[in-house]
Amino acid sequence: MTSSPPELVVPTAIRDRILERAREGQPEEICGIFGGEYDPAPDGRSRVRSQYPAENVAETPRTRYRIDPEAQLELFEELEDRGEEIVGFYHSHPRGPPRPSATDEAQATWPDRSYLIVSLEPLEVGSWRWRERGNEGRFERERLVLD
Repeated sequence: MTSSPPELVVPTAIRDRILERAREGQPEEICGIFGGEYDPAPDGRSRVRSQYPAENVAETPRTRYRIDPEAQLELFEELEDRGEEIVGFYHSHPRGPPRPSATDEAQATWPDRSYLIVSLEPLEVGSWRWRERGNEGRFERERLVLD
């Protein structure tokens, strides 16, 4: 029996704000954090309740994203103060596909969290879960459900 893929439920209004930010931020990547209800199960359904935009402080923001560690910690504290869990992260690929790059894989550090990627050319949104097995990790496609 095949299990269902995990799901990320995102309110349409939040998806639209992220798309708008991605368009305004190009040619650089934009990034942020999702707060809400997190379900780590293999076929789990995480639900985004809010998004926390972050500044991209990467040395090459046209092709990479990085959230300043101190700013990230402040955002984590803010969402936890609101009773939310860390659901995952989002960023844009202004000129790339809506799937994780080799750099995204090398930098992923949050097991079982969602990584939503917005592509602007063509306009498309993809969502992935980072899975760790032993010493290795990989992204697994997840269903994106608009609410």
